[in-house]
Amino acid sequence: MRKIYATDASVYKIIPLAVAIPKSIDDIKQLVVFANDNKISLIPRTAGTSLAGQCVGEGIVVDVSKHFTKIISLDETNKTVTVQPGVVRDELNNYLKPFGLFFGPNTSTSNRCMIGGMVGNNSSGTTSIKYGVTRDKVLSLKTILSDGSEAEFKSLSKEDFQEKLKFNTLEGKIYKTIYSELKPQIVQQQIINNFPRPEIHRRNTGYAIDELIKSNIFSDSDDAFNMCQLLSGSEGTLAFTTEIVLQLDDIPASKNAVVALHFESIKSCMKSVKQVMQHNLHTCEMIDNTILNLTKYNKTQQKNRKFIQGEPVAILMCELKADSEEALNIEVDKLLESVKNSNLSYAAHILKGDDITKAMELRKAGLGLLGNMIGDKKAVACIEDTAVTLDDLDNFITEFTSLMKSHNQEAVYYAHAGAGEIHLRPILNLKKQEDVSLFRKITTDVAHLVKKYKGSISGEHGDGIVRAEFIPLMIGEENYKLLMRIKSAFDPNHIFNPGKIIDALPMDKNLRYEVDRKEPEITTVLDFSASEGILREAEKCNGSGDCRKLPEFGGTMCPSYRATRNEKDTTRARANALRDFLTSSDKVNRFNHSELKDVFDLCLSCKACASECPSSVDVASLKAEFQYQYQNANGFSFKNKFFAKSTTFNKLGSKFSRLSNLMFQNKIFASIVKNILDIHPKRSLPIFSKSFDNFLKNFKNKRDTKKTVYLFVDEFINYLESEIAIDTIELLSRLNYRIEYVKHLESGRSYLSKGFLKEAKDLANKNVSTFKDLITEDTPLIGIEPSAILTFKDEYIKLANDKNSAKSIAKHTYLIEEFIQKEIELNNITSEQFTKDQKTVKFHGHCYQKALTNQKSSFDVLNLPENYKVTIIPSGCCGMAGSFGYEKDKYEVSTQIGEQTLFPAVRKATKETIIAANGTSCRHQIKDATNRSAKHPVTILREALL
Repeated sequence: MRKIYATDASVYKIIPLAVAIPKSIDDIKQLVVFANDNKISLIPRTAGTSLAGQCVGEGIVVDVSKHFTKIISLDETNKTVTVQPGVVRDELNNYLKPFGLFFGPNTSTSNRCMIGGMVGNNSSGTTSIKYGVTRDKVLSLKTILSDGSEAEFKSLSKEDFQEKLKFNTLEGKIYKTIYSELKPQIVQQQIINNFPRPEIHRRNTGYAIDELIKSNIFSDSDDAFNMCQLLSGSEGTLAFTTEIVLQLDDIPASKNAVVALHFESIKSCMKSVKQVMQHNLHTCEMIDNTILNLTKYNKTQQKNRKFIQGEPVAILMCELKADSEEALNIEVDKLLESVKNSNLSYAAHILKGDDITKAMELRKAGLGLLGNMIGDKKAVACIEDTAVTLDDLDNFITEFTSLMKSHNQEAVYYAHAGAGEIHLRPILNLKKQEDVSLFRKITTDVAHLVKKYKGSISGEHGDGIVRAEFIPLMIGEENYKLLMRIKSAFDPNHIFNPGKIIDALPMDKNLRYEVDRKEPEITTVLDFSASEGILREAEKCNGSGDCRKLPEFGGTMCPSYRATRNEKDTTRARANALRDFLTSSDKVNRFNHSELKDVFDLCLSCKACASECPSSVDVASLKAEFQYQYQNANGFSFKNKFFAKSTTFNKLGSKFSRLSNLMFQNKIFASIVKNILDIHPKRSLPIFSKSFDNFLKNFKNKRDTKKTVYLFVDEFINYLESEIAIDTIELLSRLNYRIEYVKHLESGRSYLSKGFLKEAKDLANKNVSTFKDLITEDTPLIGIEPSAILTFKDEYIKLANDKNSAKSIAKHTYLIEEFIQKEIELNNITSEQFTKDQKTVKFHGHCYQKALTNQKSSFDVLNLPENYKVTIIPSGCCGMAGSFGYEKDKYEVSTQIGEQTLFPAVRKATKETIIAANGTSCRHQIKDATNRSAKHPVTILREALL
């Protein structure tokens, strides 16, 4: 547990003393008392997506993301909402949408970042040019102070402020310190002279005392004093927040468009920013070609980049909003005319509707995609948070580029151009001392450059560890000493998140990697050479936390986390834990650790991480390799052996299917089987079917056919649902295709799922040998069960000795729906061949289909009958995952996953609605949970044939 909390989304790693997951305010109070008594620290944490190392430390990490997740109340009249710190930002806005309200600050991590973290970092995101930063929205904070007392900070009148000064408590001492420290005019002038320019709204360097002196306590303004201004952006170093009241805004105009301006240079892009900001932009975001090129290799982002024209060096995405389409078009035309006159952009693509969402998702994925760089050189977060005024942006970037060239660096440029903040990243190998030294040198040089322009080195990502060292430089030594005194007033024993902002930890120590280490040589059965080895596959995870997004935000990753809400069950935790043990273990077999067994235990191997994670970390493959290596050292259990070799038993059961089914449906016999195999009592046992081989004896192809296909009849279809194989042959035959069937072995899926990699490798080699001279573009291989046929496109490439043949077969291997979809596009299959009856179909896609191909093929083929109304259930994983859903200790998680979206959708469907699912496990799960029988799309099409 401690190791998976040793990192966040930064470059740092500090193993904490312990991890606490409090359930109540009293729990937090007890932790505070314990920390004081034992002279240890508390590190508050929500989603753990901080880029500067804010939520790593040597003390107790206090994770409030599991239990402090309530939206407490909404005041529609005053447009405020009260929440606990563990509420996800987008989750809050989904709740607020029916009321016409929303919380404005919008980070790239908005579907998993939490309000507590946003307050701690003073987050802003894409919409800050319109709605400001988190600090602007925080009205009050309920906190636990460093002595364990409770205090609520909110807006105070002058009279209320004076009353606070009379308190003989820690809270009173805090107010007295603030008043005495900030009241002198010379101090206020010192702050004004040294802090970043006030027109830079993204400034988060140190504590926001420059905001406090604007109040009517210290000036002639009408602004009331509110300590929340100081606490926002304080990174949990002053108090522990338990409740937050936020000011909301009205949901903006519904009509919007994004003008994607394409540039041939960074300089021309920067020159355009001030010009386009003359228009009433809602957001103004930049992406450079480093990120654009990485999107080419991420399956999820490939479909989001279709608006890109040519090979731009940079794209500026300018979003406009209006109340009507007519007004919107006028604003778009004004922007286009202005851009045309500047002659800086070579193309301007207008995006509307879903295309905007796709483009914005591509921009948001920038951080994660940077982790997908192969090898040890990565785009490192250290200078990525600089902000200057728009007047200075062009000159600043010009000087920055020259500075980077002096260090032989080509930096990455992306993010919030309209706010004067570009996320700039050098590309470094922090495993090497030479680049660690450069890490410090570049950060130091850039800090001086930012200071020259009176900018902020910490715009929205905070100081954390990486930039806290530079606060004295950025705001002056005297101001820094003032911050130290304020910290001591709040937290005399420095129990709250030490080493951040005040008394900074060194920015070039406590790194994820041991510098100049000898890279461990790790031999694996699966081939991880595409990532330069299994260690680098795990190291691709940069901690961005995409695997923590909730079901309501779509996708599949990560089903186990969605069920348990435990960090241990995230993709991130699995990759980080494996990385740590592979590099720090002193065992001969570095995989041989029970902690790894625990962290991989609830992984369903759904493969969603390989496509949905921007870094494309393939945890399913990591798990398979781990299982093999761990069991090699500790033995293979009877249960795992049975499930791995289930095809052997299914074949036997199929041979005597009538007797087998009679026995399996007998409660006493079934109970014995379940007890022996540790299957949950509520899980039904499979029903055997007569082997497909019996049907083949009497089948003959038609003489006149359009095309020849090879059919792979997998072990699940063959022995458990052979009627679907028969439907497949009848469908293809009646559509005039020639079906060739050659004897082949099972796919090896069950062996892979339990880590029997040697057996899986043997099957892969034999099946590749069987098909290598048969499968071509003209004679493709077609399969029915996604988990089986897609093994040819995924694991076989990592297992087979004959890589070239495996890749050739993979190139021409298709799910049956994919093949039919291609034939529809060629007009070889048309709607005229199917019924005109009206039917409603709800389709649930298999995880492997979503990860490795797409669901659109199933959607398209189910729409072949012209009066069929088909919808895709946005269901993520069904929760069954082969043997996973059978196992007694995983049954509850299995059903929780299904209950998130899939089961309710099926239950709501009318009896006349056809439920479609192309996965054998999915159909089993649906039947057990809802008592509805789902059909494979092939069966539905066969029944619809005229």
